[in-house]
This record gives sequence, C-alpha cells and structure tokens, in this order.
Amino acid sequence: MPITKSAKKALRGSAKKKILNDKQKKSFQNAEKQFERFVRAKKLSEASAYLSKAYKAIDKAAKNGVIKKNAAARKKSRLAKLLKKN
Repeated sequence: MPITKSAKKALRGSAKKKILNDKQKKSFQNAEKQFERFVRAKKLSEASAYLSKAYKAIDKAAKNGVIKKNAAARKKSRLAKLLKKN
C-alpha cells in the first residue's frame, strides 16, 4: 500500500483510469466478436454495416492509448480481409 500522500492520490487516479481502459477494451473486443459472428453466419450485409462501428471502437481505443496505433491498424485490416474473403 502507498504511504505518501502523492502515492495514495496516484493510486486513486490509476484505479479510475483502469476502469475506463477496461471499458474501452471490452467495447472494441465485443465489436470485433459481433462482426465476426455476422461474417460466420453469412450475414454479409449486416457485417458490412457493422464494420464501421467496429472501426470506430478500435480507433477510439487507439486514440486513448488502450492499444497502440499499429495494433489498431492490424485489427482493422484483418476485419476488412475477413469480410472480403467471404
């Protein structure tokens, strides 16, 4: 446990940031999974409509530092490749 006043304050801030980061991470992971469900179910019209939502969630996570920029680009590329393949 932190002892100094500033360390206690940093711990509180860190806990708040973790909650927000986890929320954004779950958001883009759920968007990816939902998109993949649409593709595997051969619902390509819904999948193409949902692709922009998945992109938005991934871009927000990258913007806020939850994932890195290149990781976001890689994920978006793989989603587009999956849609094009089917």
